[in-house]
Formats: sequence, structure tokens, C-alpha cells
Amino acid sequence: MTDENITRPVTTNVTGRVAVVTGAASGIGAAIAHALSERGASIVILVDRDGARAERVAAELPGAAQAIAIDATDSETVREAIGTITTAHGPIGLWCGNAGVVAGNGLGDDSDWHLSWKLHVESHLTAIRELVPAMSASGGGTFVFTASAAGLLTSLESAPYAVSKHGTVALAEWCSIAYADQGIRVHCLCPQAVRTPMTDGDNRTLAVAGALLEPAAVADCLLDAIDEGRFLVLPHPEVAEYEQRRTRDRDRWLSGMAHLRRKLNAGGHSHPAPLNSAVAGERET
Repeated sequence: MTDENITRPVTTNVTGRVAVVTGAASGIGAAIAHALSERGASIVILVDRDGARAERVAAELPGAAQAIAIDATDSETVREAIGTITTAHGPIGLWCGNAGVVAGNGLGDDSDWHLSWKLHVESHLTAIRELVPAMSASGGGTFVFTASAAGLLTSLESAPYAVSKHGTVALAEWCSIAYADQGIRVHCLCPQAVRTPMTDGDNRTLAVAGALLEPAAVADCLLDAIDEGRFLVLPHPEVAEYEQRRTRDRDRWLSGMAHLRRKLNAGGHSHPAPLNSAVAGERET
């Protein structure tokens, strides 16, 4: 395929848009809400199960904001919220599916798989199904899928997390292809270690992870990618090279990951934040 045959993404921004962020009460979600407000979104809707905490974050934003207490895995409630937001504020121009969870060690149990899949894949699917027709009719819109470096690499500790985050990336890629001609832009955010409740107090994992970024730096990276029309958002740019190594010699990469797992297990280490241990394994190859 020549360069002439490749459809180039249009440049987009968030100015004047109704923006929704799920998982917005803390961490990356709260930082994204701040960045959207600072860059001129007409209103930022913060969605989180913890409504009181989301209210506190909304009160700190420089522009118009509203908090809604709902569970992102409850498809019917999400659909109702989309209708309510649209009626009150106009068409949603940007949907950021940021809610996530670490559930299950090893293979986990059925509830870990169910929750991980519901939150990391099906919640995005609900928003896509509900919003694409309206966005397309109004000239386009933007979706952000918050995945993880584990969605491009893997997780040493949690199979439900690794598999569901790979699902996040795969769905984002599919939607980017399928809806490009309808003016829908898709961005997939895949950070390594970020200072969030997921990494608080996890010094052993952080010792083998990449640079620990502040959520605000991740949010700025995302907003820059939206302005530039880039699909894959890598706040830790080295992840691109790690993924290339994985695809160039998968057997070597798998061997390196297994070696790191043995090394960590021999040292008695526990790694509850799977996205970080995914990156460390890449460095062993």
C-alpha cells in the first residue's frame, strides 16, 4: 500500500465539546477531566461509582462540570445517562472510557473474569453502540479507550487483567477502522506505571517498572494525541519498542517473561499492579 492510499486522520480538538469521562473520581480519569476542562470543553461530565468523590473533582475544574454516580458496567444505566446528558447539554462529542480494575491473581476466578471483561470491553461497547449513530449524524466524534501497556504486552500476575486489556486494544482498533469514514476518531491510551491508587504503596513493582508518571502528564499526552490525530497514546514511548521486540521474536520474549517470573517468585515478591510487571518482563529479553 502506498502513502497515497492511506487515509490520514483529521486534526481534532476538544474545544466546545461535551465530554464524558468514566472512572473520573481519581487518578488518570480525574486528570483527564481537568485537562479537558482546561482545554475548553463546553462541559465535562465525570462518571464514577463514587459520586461524592467525583463531585469533589468536578468542583475543582476551571470550567463547567457535572458528576454522575453510576457503575460503568451497568449498560442500561449508562444508556440512560447518555440520554440525560444529551438532553441537558447537547450531543456528546467526546467519550473517554477510563474506568478500570485489577481483579484476580493468576487465572483468577469466574467473578474476576466477568468483572474485567464487563469493565474493560463491554463498557466501551455500550458507549460505541449508543453514541456512534448520533456522532456520525452530527459530523463526527471522539472515543478514548484507556487500556494499558499490559494490553500491548502482558501481565505477569493477572490473566483476567491481561486478556481483558488486550480486548480493550483490539476493540479500539476495530472501531478505528470501522468508523473512520463516519468521522469517528478513536484513541487508545496505554500507559505503564502511573501514580494512582493502583500503584500506591507498591514499591516492589515500581522498582522494576518504567518511570512513574503523574496522572496530569498522562492526560496531557492524551490531549496532544487527540489534537494530532494519533490512535495509539504512549505516555511511556519506550513501550513501542517493547511491543516491536515482542512481535519480532515472540519465543524470545516469552522466554524472557518466564525468566523474570521465576526470578521474582524466587525473591518472594508479589506484584499486585500487573501493568508494571508486564513492562519489566520486556526488559529481560
